[in-house]
Amino acid sequence: MTTLKNSVQLIGRLGNDPQVRTFDSGKKMATFSLATNETYLNAKGEKVEDTQWHNIVIWGKKADIAEKYLKKGSEVGVQGKLINRSYESNGEKKYITEISLNELLLMDKKGA
Repeated sequence: MTTLKNSVQLIGRLGNDPQVRTFDSGKKMATFSLATNETYLNAKGEKVEDTQWHNIVIWGKKADIAEKYLKKGSEVGVQGKLINRSYESNGEKKYITEISLNELLLMDKKGA
């Protein structure tokens, strides 16, 4: 059960091309947004689609894979852990939740 602690698994589509940064140490980081969709019927029986956006962060060799194979609209499965952090922008403290990626599954069919 310890592997279930702080574990997130999602399947969705990239909302943008991965943004890749290479640090002075040579370590790479890639980030992108991932959209997950849920469809349900509301109380009036109308079909409603709800889209949630998730911030994904990838390090190292997996960042290389993201840079090479992923683009806006790509369908992927991700597994990772939630990271909460804060930063200041224009003197205002902002908070963000990200998924630090452990596993990446490319789901688009080759040649499609």
